[in-house]
Amino acid sequence: MASHLPLDPKTRKRIDRLGKEFLADFYNREASRHPENLEALSELAHLLTQLGRLEEGLAVDRRLVKAMPESDLVHYNHACSLALSGLPVEAMDALELAIELGYDDAPHLAADEDFACLQKEPRFQRLLKRLYLESEL
Repeated sequence: MASHLPLDPKTRKRIDRLGKEFLADFYNREASRHPENLEALSELAHLLTQLGRLEEGLAVDRRLVKAMPESDLVHYNHACSLALSGLPVEAMDALELAIELGYDDAPHLAADEDFACLQKEPRFQRLLKRLYLESEL
């Protein structure tokens, strides 16, 4: 029996997008019904960002920051959304807060494409250098 034919890249991309849209709708409904479900909110923010719905993703990240103000990862993701939304000063503030709260993955930060608009900024470079130095201690 022959295997099925592979999908062309355009069709695969459309199917992937439809799947993400479906999941975003699912998590949005779940978060609306159960606002305390922070995992659903987190997944929703991630999917919205992947779909290029940056304003909506940023709004969800702001809700997460209010709900979990002590989470370094929530502040890191918020910084990503701010950077992608063209808010570099706010992104740096959120990133610094994430690091103050314990975020310490310097290699991930250095490679994170969400911060492409910041990577040449002196403030970002100082922060990254600090993280690498602290990881050597």
